[in-house]
Amino acid sequence: MTRRDTSRENSTTKQIPIGAPLVAPGEVSACLVVIRGERLGTRVELKDSGLVIGRAPEADFQIPERSVSRAHCRIFRDRDGYHVKDLDSTNHTYLNDQRVIETILRDGDHVSVGQTIFKFISHTSIEARYHEELYQLATHDTLTKLNNRRQLLELLDKEIQRSLRNQRIFSLAFIDIDHFKPINDEIGHLAGDQVLKALADLLRERVRNGDVPARIGGEEFAILLPETDLERARMLAEEIRSAVALSAVQVAGRKINFTISIGISQWNPSMKAPADILAFADEQLYRAKSEGRNRVCTGL
Repeated sequence: MTRRDTSRENSTTKQIPIGAPLVAPGEVSACLVVIRGERLGTRVELKDSGLVIGRAPEADFQIPERSVSRAHCRIFRDRDGYHVKDLDSTNHTYLNDQRVIETILRDGDHVSVGQTIFKFISHTSIEARYHEELYQLATHDTLTKLNNRRQLLELLDKEIQRSLRNQRIFSLAFIDIDHFKPINDEIGHLAGDQVLKALADLLRERVRNGDVPARIGGEEFAILLPETDLERARMLAEEIRSAVALSAVQVAGRKINFTISIGISQWNPSMKAPADILAFADEQLYRAKSEGRNRVCTGL
């Protein structure tokens, strides 16, 4: 078993003045990339608050393997750089195939937890920016720059786990642009794209910090609303619906008005999986469309 000497200076390490922020504005975050395991290719952004890897649902990155302890190891940052620390795991944490207790990480290191292997990519590495761009492409819609369906579902699953652990409430809103097909068919796809981008911009302006707006397909959008009950979600949705109804998009000198329908569901203990709240929000959206559009419908 080895403990790497963390006192050794690396000539390429960025020196951070005392009192300076750990991450400079616009700096790409360091990350772990899964290079072996079930979640192959997954990029895990490393933040200053630290990251716990383990089998427990409350772990920041969960690996549901019996060989992995509930809280197996922690990745964290101090002024020397990023470290990996074993949390008294049963089957130990390995760095480049050597068992470690705590050690500093260097760009390209391999961290093994059970059957999963992560590659550490430093925030100073050119590869970090490459992976950041890949991550953005994988998790965001290229037209609107909002989160895509895949990212929404991943964040929804995390919110459900948080709700189950801490009895927290949250809501989910589904949004659909009314009569979108005639805009594409009669005015053109450029006009349709402008309407989609206009709605995305409005959602970004109106949602609160912590809310997650997403484009989930075609003219369909969604907002994940943590710590939000049905009534608060309805009030926010009404504000968004009203703002859209009062707005217009200019395309080639033509003014395009449009409206949206919104269906909202709140997570409740009877639900067992993401599919439950997704289906209920979709039901409420269908009700809003069938009752005349340009309205908000809610339900538990």
